[in-house]
Amino acid sequence: MDQILLVFMAVAEKRNFSRAAEELHMTQPSVSQQIQLLEKHIGAKLLIRTNKYVQLTKAGEIVYLHAKEITSLYKRMSTLVNDLMNEASGHLKIGASYTFGEYVLPQILAEMKRLFPNVIPSVQIGNTREIVQAALSYQIDIGIVEGEATHSNLNIQPFANDEMYIISGTKSEIYSIEAVTLNQIENETWIVREEGSGTREATERLFELLKIRPKNIIEFGSTQLIKEAVEAGMGITYLSELAIKKEKQLNTIDYLKVEGTPIQRNFSIITDKIELQTKSMEIFIELVKKYYEK
Repeated sequence: MDQILLVFMAVAEKRNFSRAAEELHMTQPSVSQQIQLLEKHIGAKLLIRTNKYVQLTKAGEIVYLHAKEITSLYKRMSTLVNDLMNEASGHLKIGASYTFGEYVLPQILAEMKRLFPNVIPSVQIGNTREIVQAALSYQIDIGIVEGEATHSNLNIQPFANDEMYIISGTKSEIYSIEAVTLNQIENETWIVREEGSGTREATERLFELLKIRPKNIIEFGSTQLIKEAVEAGMGITYLSELAIKKEKQLNTIDYLKVEGTPIQRNFSIITDKIELQTKSMEIFIELVKKYYEK
């Protein structure tokens, strides 16, 4: 059955029987036969074929989503069994939210490559909501997220604190003010991350804590873009100290002195509820924790 699922997933992703057959090193009739066997076993039509492409039916969409989970679990099982006899090796799928993924993860991966060259990492960067969903659907083995994350099917372990600051460009008028009032920051243009981001969640909590309601808010989906906009004097924002280290050293953006800030939030490690972890996962978690013990 696992081979049939792999064939079905290839057809669904390629949307073409010929290209799926080529990728799988099979003949097109063999691929068609495997799909027919799966449809017979499921008891429903899974694919709609046209002259131009292949499309999933509603039943096909359900089977595709579960096939991805089943194949991921099968790979995890094989890896765990292999771990019993061998050193840490193989693929490790890591998910990370933007702040951690862009500013901390590269250093940890470099250390892991140096110490454990047989572990092959692949990285998915997304906002906190996306990384949680990736963990739930078994697209990643382990995730690192910022802010608050909860789900009954996940093991979520806070491991470090992160300090968040209100920042502006050093050439902005507000930066020259010794002690910025809440009224002044409320009247500034705020540049914020998109919904679902841990940084956006932290920003919303900041507004509640300081009891402010900024009237001018611009939403960007990239921390780098936000920093460049702030540096250019477009407005102010709320970011992790990790995200602005280089710019602060260059004196292009800096913290504003606002009463009640900085504010701490958590970074958390997320895995599924299965207690068994591969050696690669254990090594990665150990390196992450060691990084914050420096």
